[in-house]
Amino acid sequence: MNRRGSAVRSLLFSICLGLVSLSPRLSAHDIFDTVRHGYVQSGSVSIHYVTMGEGPLLLMLHGFPDFWYTWRNMMPSLARHYRVVAIDLRGYNLSDKPAGVENYSMSKLVGDAVASIEQLGNSKAIVIGHDWGGAIAWQLAMRHPELIEKLIILSTPHPVGLRRELGSNRKQQEQSQYAVDFQSDDAHESMTPEYLASWVTDPAAREHYLVAFERSDVHAMLNYYKASFPNRPAPAGGQKAPVQPEPPKVQAPTLAIFGLEDSALLPAGFNDTWDQVAAELTLVAIPEAGHFVQHDAGDAVLATILGWLAKYP
Repeated sequence: MNRRGSAVRSLLFSICLGLVSLSPRLSAHDIFDTVRHGYVQSGSVSIHYVTMGEGPLLLMLHGFPDFWYTWRNMMPSLARHYRVVAIDLRGYNLSDKPAGVENYSMSKLVGDAVASIEQLGNSKAIVIGHDWGGAIAWQLAMRHPELIEKLIILSTPHPVGLRRELGSNRKQQEQSQYAVDFQSDDAHESMTPEYLASWVTDPAAREHYLVAFERSDVHAMLNYYKASFPNRPAPAGGQKAPVQPEPPKVQAPTLAIFGLEDSALLPAGFNDTWDQVAAELTLVAIPEAGHFVQHDAGDAVLATILGWLAKYP
């Protein structure tokens, strides 16, 4: 691999499903009956989680618009080897929903993950994140390297890569217009539970999503974008955007999986990720998978994660 190559397709890995044995998936009904529920306290905010399995801690962080249930097809297989904990991010489902944009700053979101790891009695964790959960996972690894055993990212470029693409890639700017729109005062008006669950194709799963989104706070969901989505560069001739300080490199072995058909966070954002990770980095691009890669290519993603984790003691 040319470490400086600009073509993301050069990062395509061959995914062999025969490398691992996948346990049978539980149905939507079964997973709800099987998981155990609990809460951790992050400052004054209660964070709901579900858990199954025993062993080293594996923490799972979902994105927008989602809740812990996004991991339903992965949890049984991972629970054969780990204590799997999937949280509801603040603002979602059964977690608390504090008011105010300031309560959705990245430091608060990272704090929720830190509290989850510390209060569940572990000194370190394997962390998996998708979308906003991936953004939180990247920041957690940079800010608290002592807590990260291994890092697994789905669909979310490193923040340096995302800022670069937002600054120089017109297509990424166009595809990120939704994030700009989400920051408007009236963005919440169209976000009914039905709208938020429109991406869910499984009818049984969709019912669970509708219930979860009825419990969730749309204003809280949008506050993620208002508090932490990278600003676009100023127009030509305008005031230049401030130079961002170089972030600390990720110290944990890292696996990043993304779909080549992701229309929200374009694959080019993963170029040069190796410059941000001091440990072993594995990049896996999956053709024909979109932003919700854990659903579009669920078997391939699970097989890749299990195979990658098996490389480490």
